[in-house]
Amino acid sequence: MHFGQWAMASRRLDLGGATSAAHAASLVRAHLAEHPPAAGTVYLASGFRDGLWPDAPSPELLEFGGAPVALLSADVHSLWLNRAAVAFLGLPASDWFLREQPAFDAVRRITEVPSDVLDAWALEAAAVAASRGVTGIVDFEMSDAPGSWARRFGAGFRGLRVDAVAYPHQEWPLPEVDSPLYDAGRLKLFTDGSLNTRTAWCYDDYPGTGGAGIPTYAPGELLAAAREGVARGLVPDIHAIGDHAVTEAIDVFEALGIPGTIEHVQLVRDDDLPRLARLGITASVQPEHAMDDRDVADRYWAGRTSRAFALRALADAGIELRFGSDAPVAPLDPWITMAAAVTRTRDGRDPWHPEQALTPLEALRATAVDRPGDLVIVDADPLDADNLRDMPVYATMVAGEWTHGPYA
Repeated sequence: MHFGQWAMASRRLDLGGATSAAHAASLVRAHLAEHPPAAGTVYLASGFRDGLWPDAPSPELLEFGGAPVALLSADVHSLWLNRAAVAFLGLPASDWFLREQPAFDAVRRITEVPSDVLDAWALEAAAVAASRGVTGIVDFEMSDAPGSWARRFGAGFRGLRVDAVAYPHQEWPLPEVDSPLYDAGRLKLFTDGSLNTRTAWCYDDYPGTGGAGIPTYAPGELLAAAREGVARGLVPDIHAIGDHAVTEAIDVFEALGIPGTIEHVQLVRDDDLPRLARLGITASVQPEHAMDDRDVADRYWAGRTSRAFALRALADAGIELRFGSDAPVAPLDPWITMAAAVTRTRDGRDPWHPEQALTPLEALRATAVDRPGDLVIVDADPLDADNLRDMPVYATMVAGEWTHGPYA
């Protein structure tokens, strides 16, 4: 997950229900009428999914009396700006719709807040996480997750186990933290973008786009970045969504001669399954993304969706699965995650590729990590699929201390 962005997302207008660019703009207009942005800031809303919209975004749609406005996509890989926001950020006039690294960089600037404010929000967010039985997170926050958590643990935080992930732009050396709840041994690297933004790197073109996605690195550069991370004592954790990106990530681990983790693995070739297993690579997957993206996948990965979000195929190949949310992309709720993996449906729709479903026990094993002193008490059977999406969590304990429930 991206903890800082998740903590902030609850304070923004959610555009997840927008059915068109014009609809998204109308939702923003109505919200701005009641919540005008503070002077010297960019108004930010998030959660739009434009992959199936009948119309296209434009900066003019977001002109609201000169206020700088930016809309962040649900997958956080694209940022739609109006002219005032472009000027505020000092960008070229043509850069009103940003993708990938330029979008990441702009979002970090827009969302920068004082550390004490962000830490207060983090404490609130940790309590929300505990209420859903979350005892630990892997934090991929781009704006210095190791430094942020070093500060919080230094101030006495004990509400979650945190694996804080570094990025190539991270300041070195990483801070030392004297807490058994903290770890920082991973390096996040990207091979590609995302499905909804049509930047996930595939072997086949996206229909109607003339392209197959965007590789993040030139040939050889990803391996060089991974080697540098290994030299610093970090294990690569490689983002790969398209099938071409997954192949490249596997190639990197094979060249390094070490196992590691691939994030997402949303589209995978059959030939790459035994390679993943042989190399001992962990597939860190987010089953709820399949529910969010099923219609987009049917359009842009037509004819290939039998190997999209292929949890059963991964499990049957002997690949270790580790579930997550990528919050705020999907809810930070392990029970929703498990429900998606087991039922392959939500909102009363027919299951999507039910042949790729897991059993409840398999889903639980991919979600729960056994740690001494951690405990989650629930009020319904976690192996009954009908209970999962609305699982009542009675109490949560981390390292012997209650973080949620009547004893906390």
